[in-house]
Amino acid sequence: MSQFPYSIPSREEILGVLRKSGEPQDIAAIAGALKVGTDHLDGLSRRLNAMERDGQIKPDRTGLYQLANTSSFVEGRVSSHRDGYGFLIPDDGTEDLFLSEKEMQKVLHGDRVQARITGTDRRGRPEGSIVEVIERANTHVIGRLVNENGVWLVAPEDKRLGQDILVQGSPGKAKAGQVVSIEMIEQPTRYSQAVGKVVEVLGEFDDPGMEIEIAVRKYGVPHEFSDTAKKLATRLPSEVRPADLDERVDLRDIPLVTIDGEDARDFDDAVYCEPVKIGRTTGFRLIVAIADVSHYVKPGDGIDTDALQRSTSVYFPRRVIPMLPEKLSNGLCSLNPDVDRLTLVCDAVITSKGVIKAYQFYPAVIHSAARMTYTEVAAILGNTRGPEAGRRPGLVPHLQNLYDVFQVLLKARHERGAIDFETTETYIVCNAVGKIEQILPRTRNEAHRVIEECMLAANVCAADLLERFEHPGVYRVHAAPTKEKLTQLRNFLKQQGLHLGGGDDPTATQYAELLNKVKDRPDAVLLQTMLLRSMQQAVYSPENIGHFGLSYEAYAHFTSPIRRYPDLLTHRSIKAILKGKRYQPTNIDTSVLNTTLSKSARKMQVTDKARGKKKMEGDLAIWESLGIHCSANERRADEASRDVEAWLKCYFIRDKLGEEFTGTISSVTTFGIFVQLDQLFIEGLVHITELGTDYFQYDEARHELRGERSGIRYQMTDRVRVQVSRVDLDARRIDLRLVTESDARGLPKPGRSAEGGAGRTKKPRAAEPKPASAPKKAGKPKRGSTSPSNDKSHARNGARKKR
Repeated sequence: MSQFPYSIPSREEILGVLRKSGEPQDIAAIAGALKVGTDHLDGLSRRLNAMERDGQIKPDRTGLYQLANTSSFVEGRVSSHRDGYGFLIPDDGTEDLFLSEKEMQKVLHGDRVQARITGTDRRGRPEGSIVEVIERANTHVIGRLVNENGVWLVAPEDKRLGQDILVQGSPGKAKAGQVVSIEMIEQPTRYSQAVGKVVEVLGEFDDPGMEIEIAVRKYGVPHEFSDTAKKLATRLPSEVRPADLDERVDLRDIPLVTIDGEDARDFDDAVYCEPVKIGRTTGFRLIVAIADVSHYVKPGDGIDTDALQRSTSVYFPRRVIPMLPEKLSNGLCSLNPDVDRLTLVCDAVITSKGVIKAYQFYPAVIHSAARMTYTEVAAILGNTRGPEAGRRPGLVPHLQNLYDVFQVLLKARHERGAIDFETTETYIVCNAVGKIEQILPRTRNEAHRVIEECMLAANVCAADLLERFEHPGVYRVHAAPTKEKLTQLRNFLKQQGLHLGGGDDPTATQYAELLNKVKDRPDAVLLQTMLLRSMQQAVYSPENIGHFGLSYEAYAHFTSPIRRYPDLLTHRSIKAILKGKRYQPTNIDTSVLNTTLSKSARKMQVTDKARGKKKMEGDLAIWESLGIHCSANERRADEASRDVEAWLKCYFIRDKLGEEFTGTISSVTTFGIFVQLDQLFIEGLVHITELGTDYFQYDEARHELRGERSGIRYQMTDRVRVQVSRVDLDARRIDLRLVTESDARGLPKPGRSAEGGAGRTKKPRAAEPKPASAPKKAGKPKRGSTSPSNDKSHARNGARKKR
């Protein structure tokens, strides 16, 4: 809190005046530029003295203030570690700056600051001192209310916020132990603790659905629609009106069907296929009809602003936070059977070799013939004379046509060299109070693959249309692996007697060929994992660099406008092209974008700058901002979903403390091994101290821990037997310990011996790993993405994967 009863301009504001003026200024000129009255000059003078002390400004020979040499100052975002220290992630993409626990007392995770480089720490990392907080990231904090000796505090749920928040006054009706939302009144400083007031009581920690209530607030996921959006939704019609059919192609006589999971609630795509003659050969006409959300959601209106703010629907077990109000997502824009619905159609002609010969887009009205499930369609395709087929006799030929076009598209996919990783997806089965009953692998049948290939074809056509008409849009891009990742991968492959061709620029085909080569090896899972980890994450961008994993020159999301904002943007662009116009999203609420760009999305801009990409200007600037915004919010949704799943898994396994399970090592780090338990599909950590009495060296190239004296190795995909030893709900962490020998190499039973202490590594290791749901190498937070790149939308709660 300021020691003055009036507001003093911040350091950043003062620096801005000096930068803008370009010449030294006296205190009167600075006060005038910042509208500081003469009776407030004492506070401004003290602020200037502090800035001079910290080396931000300096007086010239006449006493006027000027900017100091700024080469030793760095601006960026604070990334906090749960152990108390942190890092400043510079805006200019340079090396991270280490911040000690003392420095981190001034800030919270996510704050933007200016720091001065003060030297290096004992590990040789550049170290800094925070001189000014430019922007505070946390206005509200979720945590548990505690009373310590009569003092009310809130312990943040996000462990990266390493400080308790002092409650101002009384907590009201909130009780100790309850989860509350606290509004920040005073941010932390070097001299004082953060202070806030309780503004919402969420309930008891283990109330049904509490983990979701915490996650949406913890990650800032908008979960309530604005009053404006609600009012607009109530004014929408309940059914398609005659006026809505103007200038639309009538496809109501075409037996289009929706094919989704059993528990899907919104149906945004319908498909139909028939054989057609292409010259002397037979090809296919594939119709992919997508809900015409853009007909009802206009740029800049209340529903659009809320949708942009969310950017995506968020899927939790037993609950979905939709991008659009329910009247649209489950009503007007859901392609329910036996009712008229407005769509935007991709009507494509595909050759017998899987080549898209021609396509056209047009607005249409459809009348879905049936709402079908993957299980039902797979049963019909497997037995066209079976009971399932008997219930849908009129649709069986059309489903067979869909399967035939899938076969040719799949063949073309293999020929172009698209990468197809085989991974096991799971879904959570919850009981009536929202807790896990079991975790099951999701069975992926032929019907899933049929729909996926149809959606891929439509997305490719959408991207091609944007390219042909040179219309701006947000492509779904997937960059090739970085040189650093390729070097790590090749070092690993070399030790396995394998080689990935292509030098610094391997193709997707070369990846696919290597995957096919190793698929029958006993270490195939390990090799696939390493290949997957070498790849980048797919993002949205107006710069079309192609999609590496799918081996497409151009790819855009078009098929899910109910749950993805980029798809809605693509629809608007396509409609503009059809009318001979250009769509420029200038009338959207840019304040929504600015909020995102000032926080998590800034990291993407830094990554772009580091690789030499210039910031876009003019008409493309808004599209670049939209791409960054949507990509950041996609990750936000994934993080919130993972957090909820991790909490549920911890809650589920609390009843299994002391029980033993077999499992597979899924990740190896400097501080231990992560093990995925068989049948439960839950990961836990065997800490390095549980591995025995040896010193363990971490081999990054081989992804293994090796005992220095014994030669014992723990490597990814090794089989082990473990016991559940501890569960920490707050940290989302499950601790395990080895209890038996592992695999044929005879790994010893862990524990302490009479000779020495517990197992350890000679490398310094992070004292506290990340939660069990996200095993990654501990240590210094890194800029950019190191996540596996698989452009499959992991739709939870039974919604299917689509790209």
